[in-house]
Amino acid sequence: MSRQYDQPIVDIVDYVYHHTLNQDDEAIWKCARTALLDAMGCAIETAATSTECRKLLGPVIEGTVVPDGFRVPGTGLQVDPVKGAFDLGVLIRYLDHNDALGGAEWGHPSDNLGAILPVMDWLSRASLSGRRVHAGPPLTMQTLLIALVKAYEIQGCYQMRNAFNAYGNDHVVLVKLASASVVCWLLGLTELQAMATISHVWMDGHPNRVYRSGANTIPRKGWAAGDATRRAVQLALLVQDGQPGSAGALSAKPWGFWERTFGEAGFVLPRPFGSWAVQNVLFKSMPVEGHAISAVEAAVLQARRFQQRRLSDPLKQIQRIDLRTTAAAFLIINKHGPLHNAADRDHCIQYAVALAFLKGSPPEAADYLDKSPWANSEELEALRGRIVVQSDPRLTEDYLDLDKKSIGAGMTVNLADGSSLPEILIEYPVGHARNPKTPAAVQEKFFQNMGLMFSATEIGRILGAVQNPDTLISDFTDLFIQSSARAAL
Repeated sequence: MSRQYDQPIVDIVDYVYHHTLNQDDEAIWKCARTALLDAMGCAIETAATSTECRKLLGPVIEGTVVPDGFRVPGTGLQVDPVKGAFDLGVLIRYLDHNDALGGAEWGHPSDNLGAILPVMDWLSRASLSGRRVHAGPPLTMQTLLIALVKAYEIQGCYQMRNAFNAYGNDHVVLVKLASASVVCWLLGLTELQAMATISHVWMDGHPNRVYRSGANTIPRKGWAAGDATRRAVQLALLVQDGQPGSAGALSAKPWGFWERTFGEAGFVLPRPFGSWAVQNVLFKSMPVEGHAISAVEAAVLQARRFQQRRLSDPLKQIQRIDLRTTAAAFLIINKHGPLHNAADRDHCIQYAVALAFLKGSPPEAADYLDKSPWANSEELEALRGRIVVQSDPRLTEDYLDLDKKSIGAGMTVNLADGSSLPEILIEYPVGHARNPKTPAAVQEKFFQNMGLMFSATEIGRILGAVQNPDTLISDFTDLFIQSSARAAL
């Protein structure tokens, strides 16, 4: 008799395969559509502006032709679903502009779209061409939104109380988990096959988050999520082709994930799986590491105060900037010393704050690049050295409180004459679900990003497709390919 899979694996599969989302709760679907459009806008922004990222895209062997392959948004590329998961995952994540969710662990739930959309697009095209008989759910917009909500929920619930970072594991382990879980359902795998796939997720080696930390921060942090979505799709396909799973991947002694990698106490989930996560993500109004957004907002407001007092020389007139923030921000992005690359800079709260103060506006993605004048600004570097970051217990408590979910930062500017610009405290920045300015800001961001490649008419078609639950996913994906590239496919 075969052994029953570890309970956390069973619970995820039960949720993905059997939990029915409330079709009449428009709040869920509005949030899901917003998350989808925001992520796709981030992908187009990256495709249009980052030559560094574009070098990572396309087939492993140049010139490879993939019948019914995934059409990579913003490009003329058509790739297999495994490479497609990597490519879309990278496009969504690379500029650090996609949504975020914090907890004991932190991460970016829209990373999971990197797996969901390529698999659905490939299945749709293969079904239409007759090369594949699809046994899973309908390949429509409604199914995509269901998969998105459930992937967000799996990753989000696991993030709240489980600190994978404390063991050196990068948060993309949860992208791999959530993506693999919903991809199994999309492929039409049995529940037993889905459990086997998830067991392979836990048996995998997991990235060490060193590439996201301190002086070792490198561009890999921008493609780590794509790597996780790629692996999620690959594992599901391997199981579909007959590979068995390991029922005790978590609990086995001495080699199970809990005992060897995480801690024998296992996982803690704060609530049953539902639709909470997609309704509580932080949509980024600026390309800034999520834990720094409140500090950047405060810096822009303090810069205005500085100017209103007719002060003009920050280096002469500012003695120190006191910044209190969450323990997560203090751990992840509190940096001193040289910054070696764009990834290093956008993970430095002092750099982002000093930049925002000197500019009088939030950073843009180009402001982190080596060729940016800010990257070599002596004034910015001097001001960065005067920013003192402290971990604040109350802000941390409110950050972890699921009823508050604030992401607070307080900034006081101490002037050389002994006076100060009183503290500005931002707890719910623009982009947070509780900030009333968020819907308009997210909409503006989407139109700005999409406008880099598409006309107003083309953007309107995309918005219409998202509103139609019966839109075929292959038709939806086609809308993100420029007409010149579409003709060449």
